[in-house]
Amino acid sequence: MDVNELVQTVFSGLSPLVIEGVVDEGERIVVRARTPQDSAVCPVCGASSGRVHGYHWRTVADVPVGGRRVVVRVRVRRLVCPTHGCRHTFREQVPGVLERHQHRTARLTSQVKAVVKELAGRAGVRLPAILAMGLSRHTALRTLLRIPLPGGRVHRVIGVDDFALRRRHRYATVVIDAETHERIDVLPDRTADTLEAWLREHPGIEVVCRDGSTTYTQAIRRAPPDAVQVGDRWHVWRNLSEAALSEIKAHSSCWATVLDAPLYDGPRAQTTLERRHQIHDLLDQGVGLLECARRLQLALNTVKRYARADRPERMLRVPKYRAGLVDPYREHLRTRRAEDPAVPIQHLFEEIKALGFTGCLNLLHKYINQGRADADRSHTSPRRFARMLLTRPDNLKAEHHELLAKLTTACPEMTQLTNHITEFAQLLTPHTGNTDALARWIVQVRATDLPHLHAFTRGLERDHDAVIAALTLPYSNGPAEGVNTKTKRIARQMHGRAGFTLLRHRILLG
Repeated sequence: MDVNELVQTVFSGLSPLVIEGVVDEGERIVVRARTPQDSAVCPVCGASSGRVHGYHWRTVADVPVGGRRVVVRVRVRRLVCPTHGCRHTFREQVPGVLERHQHRTARLTSQVKAVVKELAGRAGVRLPAILAMGLSRHTALRTLLRIPLPGGRVHRVIGVDDFALRRRHRYATVVIDAETHERIDVLPDRTADTLEAWLREHPGIEVVCRDGSTTYTQAIRRAPPDAVQVGDRWHVWRNLSEAALSEIKAHSSCWATVLDAPLYDGPRAQTTLERRHQIHDLLDQGVGLLECARRLQLALNTVKRYARADRPERMLRVPKYRAGLVDPYREHLRTRRAEDPAVPIQHLFEEIKALGFTGCLNLLHKYINQGRADADRSHTSPRRFARMLLTRPDNLKAEHHELLAKLTTACPEMTQLTNHITEFAQLLTPHTGNTDALARWIVQVRATDLPHLHAFTRGLERDHDAVIAALTLPYSNGPAEGVNTKTKRIARQMHGRAGFTLLRHRILLG
């Protein structure tokens, strides 16, 4: 290949220029070039001119070659504007190669933008330095903020959701297009006034997807009152899952007998039963829930939880122990305590330590005092039972189907709970007939003795229109939740040092 052809191939991005020479200076490569002798357009009046007023040199950086920096020294012309009254002279630009006030070629700038868009700040400086593209962190941030944001299109269906700027202290709101998943805007807080003002500035919105936030509900009702509010099906199912878990805990005395699992009967259980009797005695006297909480110095939600338990046994729970360091040596402890009931714990500790136990003596004391060495704890906790009950049946193993069949037939309430969950799961597939089906489902639930599920139905009725829209329309707030997941990654990259402006820019760039 000819040398000129090789130069044109390696520096093909400089094709609008006339390359006059390439010099190897060791750490960098210097390319000498000039602009073609064509006429140029005045940036003010648009008149074409070829009259040269003078020449000067312009030095810009280009993409690296062979791991070395490339510097382009271009001789550009200063031309005279032919229009009377316009600027006297102007310096020619080369579109696609040289941009006004830039020290980098257009293709190098595009590569830098691609890096800082993903990394920003200091991380966006370290990677280009490895690739022989040196720049400061301030330049990286300026380059990032100069990337234009998408916008200008009218959106018909949007999704709104909040995310934490500082957990439990400051929150912001992200707005996306629920159809195209395009990021539209990021608001600096999650108040109703801010969202309402934004909605008024963006007319044409017909559908708004949201979670169960009452703040967003108020803003949407005030700003575009004709817009349809769509609740999030995932949050509805999550609320049902929590209600189902509460019901399973309340019926521990029923399904625990199927597993031959003991109920917790220690001092904590006695305190629970005494507190339950105190609350129900006050309720029988006509005292309200809030007054009960004040007299007993308990939280209102705690009083509500005790009030739902119409029978004392519904407050009893299956003991739940986390897997510990002593569990692998349980059989050895049982055998030794069966042979010699008076064996000192210190001797047991030395024996299992010789077998590989790495815990301390106090841990073994606690393990034995809890009775875990003598009795098997239930292999099924309330949370595991709820997980099996709420999992799609096709995803369960054969042994899980057998265990679930035993647990769900332990009492009539568990059988009813299983049927209600199965019927509600079918409603999560959007269909126009789900409106009547949901009404029938609520009536059936209220006819059963499942107080926690009754509370769930009251929540559905409070947000009835949004729930119906979620079960009948194909829209969801899932894309907004996905954007928030990516937002957390962006925030972790910047370690909390960046302000809201930079975070908003990176979120909208996607």
